[in-house]
Amino acid sequence: MKTFTKNDLSKLDQRFNATFINCLSGFKSLNLIGTVSLEKSTNLAPFNSFFHLGASPPLMGFISRPTNVARHTIENIKATGFYTVNHVLEDFYLKAHQTSARYPDTISEFDACELTAEYKNSFLAPYVKESRIQIGMKFIREQLISENGVHLIIGEILEVHIPENCLNVDGFLDIEKAGSICVNGLDDYHTTTRINRLSYAKPDKWPEVIRGNS
Repeated sequence: MKTFTKNDLSKLDQRFNATFINCLSGFKSLNLIGTVSLEKSTNLAPFNSFFHLGASPPLMGFISRPTNVARHTIENIKATGFYTVNHVLEDFYLKAHQTSARYPDTISEFDACELTAEYKNSFLAPYVKESRIQIGMKFIREQLISENGVHLIIGEILEVHIPENCLNVDGFLDIEKAGSICVNGLDDYHTTTRINRLSYAKPDKWPEVIRGNS
C-alpha cells in the first residue's frame, strides 16, 4: 500500500495533485446546471459537487471554484436568482463533458454541445430536455470558503420533474432506473449497479433488504 503524507502531497505536480485529490472522495453525482443571463443567453456547465442540505425547506448545495476567471454559471445564478439541475445519462455523457470547455459567453453550450434547452411552467432557467431528472432551483446565498477561495452555493428546490415509474411509494427515487450516471474525479464516467437497499439501522437489529416498490 502506498502512503502519501501532507508533505508528499505538497511536492506533487500541481495537475497530478489536483486529479488525485479530486478522486479521493469517491464516486460523485454528475449534474448539468442550466442558466440564462439577463440578456437571455443560455449557459450549461457540469458540476460534480452537489449535496443534500435538508428536506424542510428542501435545500441543495454545490461548490464553485474560485472566481478569478469568468464563471458564467455563477454570474447568471446571482443575476437572475434561478438555475436548473439536470442529471446526466449515458446517452449524452460525452456532450455533457464537452460543456466544460471554456466557451465565450456569446456561445451557448446547449447549441455548441447539441443539447436541448427546455422551459417548463414559466420557470426562468432552461432545463436539459435529454435529462430524466430535472430540478428547478432558487438561489438563496453564497458562502466563501476562505481556506481555498471556493464558493458554496445554496439553493432551494422549487420544482422537480422525474419519470413516474422511478418514484417508490415511500418517497425513494430510483435514480439508477432513471439512468443517471456518476463520475470519479472530473473525467471518469460510470453507470451504477445496485447491491441492495437496506432498512433503517437500529441498535438491536441488523438491517434487512428492502424489496419491491416499498
